[in-house]
Amino acid sequence: MNELNKKSIIVTGSSRGIGAEIVKVLAQKSYNVLLNYNKSEKCAIELKKQLKGKNVEIFKADVSKREEVKEMINFALDKFGTIDVMINNAGISQSKLFTDITDEDWNNMIQNNLNSVFYCCQEVLPTMINKKNGCIINISSIWGITGASCEVHYSVSKAGVDGLTKSLAKELGPSNIRVNSIAPGIIDTDMNNGYSKQEIQEIEQEIPLEKVGNVSDIARCIEWLVEDKYTTGQVISINGGWLI
Repeated sequence: MNELNKKSIIVTGSSRGIGAEIVKVLAQKSYNVLLNYNKSEKCAIELKKQLKGKNVEIFKADVSKREEVKEMINFALDKFGTIDVMINNAGISQSKLFTDITDEDWNNMIQNNLNSVFYCCQEVLPTMINKKNGCIINISSIWGITGASCEVHYSVSKAGVDGLTKSLAKELGPSNIRVNSIAPGIIDTDMNNGYSKQEIQEIEQEIPLEKVGNVSDIARCIEWLVEDKYTTGQVISINGGWLI
């Protein structure tokens, strides 16, 4: 890839799971990639080692805090000179009866899953608007579309991400900045460790493709959205037909 055409990309929460696979796929395309982590430093370092020879930088930041987001953006600009793509993948989950959700649970969920996206988008936009080009991809969830029992606060946070995506796409279209969400169904990651083997099998029986998704299913869609030029304001649900 010509150095002048090499995209520079930030992927938040990318030391493990879906985020790590996104980093692998994009790094193999010879993009400049900033791998963001908060707590999983060993995983981040190991992933960078696996991608030796690729232009991957790692940066610790809690993206639920605006000041740390600013530091991350400035680091990326210093290393790469620009930021072409912002992928907001960082997030948390929690299963709890609605009547048991505390103020702390609620605020923590909104701060990590929704406010973090707000901060990252707002802080990266001056660079994108200035050059009238950019791409923002937010990772939401199937539960942001249809809602999940015992995950009300999680569902609300992800529905908020999708609302932000659609509204921002309209606002930023004239600046040639595309904004989309990917809303995964059940994907084989650590986030689903709370399900028993039997529960996973029961879920698979409900899915038309009769299987849970893989992180590569999400990463391939990310790769396409990064390279696309005309898709914006969409919530793409990759769920094996579980929600149609």
